[in-house]
Amino acid sequence: MKKRKGLLVFTLLAALTLGGCGFNSGESTSQPQSPSGDSGTEQASDKKVLRVFASDEIPSLDSAHVHETVSFTVLNNTMEGLYRRDKTSQPYLAMAEKHDVSEDGLVHTFTIRENGKWSDGSPVTAHDFEFAWKRVFSEAGHYASMFESAAIKNATAIMNGEMQPDDLAVKATDDRTLEVTLEYPNPLLKQLLSFPTFYPQKQEFVEAQGDKYGLEYNTTLYNGPFMLTDWKHDQGWTYEKNPNYWDASIVKLDQIEAYVVKDVSTQLTLFESGQLDRIELNSSFVDQYRNDPQFQIVETPTIYFLRFNHEHPVLSNKNVRKAIAMAWDKQGLADVILNDGSQPLNGLVPKKFSYDASGKDFRDINGDLQQGSLDEAKALWEQGLKEAGVTQVTLGVNAADTDRSKKISEYLKNQLETNLPGLTLEIKSVPSNQRLEREKAVDYDLSLGTWGPDYADPMTYIDMWVTGGSANRMKYSNPKYDELVQQAKTDTDMNRRLQTMLELEKILVEEDVAIAPMYQEGLAVLQRETVKDYVYLPTAPTNNFLWVDIVK
Repeated sequence: MKKRKGLLVFTLLAALTLGGCGFNSGESTSQPQSPSGDSGTEQASDKKVLRVFASDEIPSLDSAHVHETVSFTVLNNTMEGLYRRDKTSQPYLAMAEKHDVSEDGLVHTFTIRENGKWSDGSPVTAHDFEFAWKRVFSEAGHYASMFESAAIKNATAIMNGEMQPDDLAVKATDDRTLEVTLEYPNPLLKQLLSFPTFYPQKQEFVEAQGDKYGLEYNTTLYNGPFMLTDWKHDQGWTYEKNPNYWDASIVKLDQIEAYVVKDVSTQLTLFESGQLDRIELNSSFVDQYRNDPQFQIVETPTIYFLRFNHEHPVLSNKNVRKAIAMAWDKQGLADVILNDGSQPLNGLVPKKFSYDASGKDFRDINGDLQQGSLDEAKALWEQGLKEAGVTQVTLGVNAADTDRSKKISEYLKNQLETNLPGLTLEIKSVPSNQRLEREKAVDYDLSLGTWGPDYADPMTYIDMWVTGGSANRMKYSNPKYDELVQQAKTDTDMNRRLQTMLELEKILVEEDVAIAPMYQEGLAVLQRETVKDYVYLPTAPTNNFLWVDIVK
């Protein structure tokens, strides 16, 4: 498909020239074009259309490979697994209408809905799940480790190269019956099965598309509440209600228009002119809109942190890493630079995410880690440089080219160059997908990392850092850490398991200083009052359009 010229950007600039930042002069009637080619502001009176921004292009819609927020959002609203999550983030039966479990908790039998269909009208079968799950391994998918987290039998052996993808213990015994065998009983299984890596794929369709599968709207097949009907690369895409969805009666929206708009000021201009219904503000605009009835703060468990390349000749030194972690003002970043409800984070697991049996917050139990004064940071820096045999060092910072990442990078550069003599930081901003590719290749010195939880348990943050793990992406390795992670995953004593995870966090953050936690994300949102029931879930995928309604 040929890329269409940037009509959205062109008409936006024209309107800015004629009418100022609010589009309110009335001198121009030009409107941004929707991905489908229709005006983004003119809706038929009987048609319910939600208009949203996306922070970047969709890298892929192949659930075997997807591993970032934009693709997760699209897949979550166009696809569906055995389970889906409700408005309170609790899993409920979706493509499966029945779930039976053996007495020992190891064999799980799912009955696929008779009325479950693909967007082409063909039935969703148990074979589609078996094919898709095994394909994650044959394709070396980014989230193959999710099958290990789910405790599906043989997943670990396949990841270690000891068995083949076809040995994964999942089998379609007929068109509507899927049998899944676990290594051990797993109380998190239902939550995990709602994650996009566990979505089905129709084998005949995938193989017919070949290398193009998931890269265009019409080389992807959908079984969720919506389906893509257009996709203009780097500009936007259009969702429409899927008439073949088994639960279509609860879907109130007819259409969703998504525009790729990276710049917050551009998002705001489009919101003010009525061309976007929901946007996220940065610090430059929060105070201006804080008392607006359309303004809201959304607390999230997404964390931001610095990755260190542990094979770098200087960053391999623990004292250097600790000095970098301590030598800047986290509170200033949260309150002044971000100013969006974000909070400083001094650990791996965020606040208000996990609690012990008495209701005490995981973060409060383990307390603040990596704490220290600026003088202590400078002493560690001096000692670390001496141990590394250098007096100065230049480090590159791998960052996405989003407004938020640019602000954070510039703040870090100013703080660290001021506080750590001999340090020079070079900001290397690239599109989000390139930032991720650099991370996967460990082709960086420092990298601005982010992680949104995949399920509601501390392990979603903790098992990222096992040796060779797909989310590790910094060559960190500690055999003791690996051993304790495996111990926690198989431990059915929940109190003992919690104590192990608390110890693991201290090893990673305090003892090894493997990463430098930065902050826990808050979102400053402007959402039109006509938009009802927009659900933002705490674990990925977060943005849900299933229940959204437009009320005039």
